[in-house]
Amino acid sequence: MNNSIVLQANQLCKTYCEGEIETQVFEQIDLSLHAGEKLAIVGASGSGKSTLLHLLAGLDAPSSGEVRLQNQAFSTLSEAKRGKLRNAQMGFVYQFHHLLPEFTALDNVLMPLRIRRSDLSAGERKARLLLERVGLGHRLTHKPSELSGGERQRVALARALITEPACILADEPTGNLDQASAQQVFELLLELNQEFNSALLIVTHDLQLAARMDRILTLRDRQLHAQHC
Repeated sequence: MNNSIVLQANQLCKTYCEGEIETQVFEQIDLSLHAGEKLAIVGASGSGKSTLLHLLAGLDAPSSGEVRLQNQAFSTLSEAKRGKLRNAQMGFVYQFHHLLPEFTALDNVLMPLRIRRSDLSAGERKARLLLERVGLGHRLTHKPSELSGGERQRVALARALITEPACILADEPTGNLDQASAQQVFELLLELNQEFNSALLIVTHDLQLAARMDRILTLRDRQLHAQHC
């Protein structure tokens, strides 16, 4: 891990308003994620973990404060430029794989490159290598319905890495898998984090998985609290 900051949040606050009722999800959150670092965010259900992840990804705007990705503030960018920055610098892995059912494993992995209109001939070679790396070189032409849950999540990992992102955000990436598949996917996440030097931020309720990370932050009482791994 080096000292370069990939993702940073400064004085982040989020409040939702329904009529005259205000609900503060969190306040004054500061966070820095460095290249190659592994960070877990844990917290009780309803504490705002997924909301925080959406803010860090630039998918939602904070009530106040700022999020910077590769030293570019999301708030200063148009929606199109935010999307372009996300596509280039972030990879996403969710609890549910979000693969497109009508496309093959190979085409699903290629999707971020199609979105950015990259050269697909070079991209296809990279996608094939990534699918081989996650143990699915023999499943290139299979559609999601023909894959197991663990295999679908491994396709999602390959898709997250196809753009060689600076960081990967993972929201309960093993939460929908049986124990054996969850362990396999998590080990692969750690290996790929080291191999590609992508910063890794995981939101999880699994404290055993969180303990394998470099740092743990607990979202509690609307703030992040550091734990020792």
